[in-house]
Amino acid sequence: MNGDLEILLTNDDGIESPGFRAIYDALSDVGNVTAVAPATDQSAVGRAISNDVEVEEHELGFAVHGTPADCVVAGLQALGPEPDIVVSGCNRGANLGHYVLGRSGTVSAAVEAAFFGIPAIAVSLYVPFDPEDDRPWSEIDIPASDYAEAARVTAFLTEHALGAGVFAEADYLNVNAPLPDDGPAPLEITHPSHVYDMDATVEEGTVSLHDRVWERMATGNIPDEEGTDRRAVVEGRVSISPLTAPHTTRHHESLDALVERYPGE
Repeated sequence: MNGDLEILLTNDDGIESPGFRAIYDALSDVGNVTAVAPATDQSAVGRAISNDVEVEEHELGFAVHGTPADCVVAGLQALGPEPDIVVSGCNRGANLGHYVLGRSGTVSAAVEAAFFGIPAIAVSLYVPFDPEDDRPWSEIDIPASDYAEAARVTAFLTEHALGAGVFAEADYLNVNAPLPDDGPAPLEITHPSHVYDMDATVEEGTVSLHDRVWERMATGNIPDEEGTDRRAVVEGRVSISPLTAPHTTRHHESLDALVERYPGE
């Protein structure tokens, strides 16, 4: 084990989730892991943050009664040693596309770390959508062995990305892995897809929201171009998207002109 590498591990599915344990075990072979993760499932909370959160000691580290962003702040500032890298995952389900990045608690933990100036990796498992299975997502069994590919690539990137200079260009990596197959899946550097297909229906006072992209994928209609995160992982490759955290701005002449028209004193 490389005892010099300090790793802060969190997630959004909760500290007891099989995906979290799979990543914890894999990372324990490459560094010292401090687990600071939600006590309960905090999926899709984005970068929601709290003022006060209770924390309990756990066999893996600390269970925080809060969000993934809470866990990162608590881990970096109060509970653990200063890490070289923050890892978030493994999420039960993929986090693909631009529109998902701000919703995902898994990705948001990596973004929170990036604002502290700490390199981060968010990792998720792509589980194909079965339109014939009408069970709630939470009731679909995903065994621990299904996280093997995600755990393997996460350990590799965590061990080598810092020394390779990856984070001189990227603030964090959004990694999506397929289910394990006969051997290691190939890696592909990707960018988040811009495909967006949300709609809503209303019936008897209830509005139902639908992500039609997943439904299209289930029929074999992958709407994403080559080089995107979604196409890579659906076709059996590990998607690695190098991303930056701060929102960027640029000079905007039309906005300058509009501001000049504002009636001042």
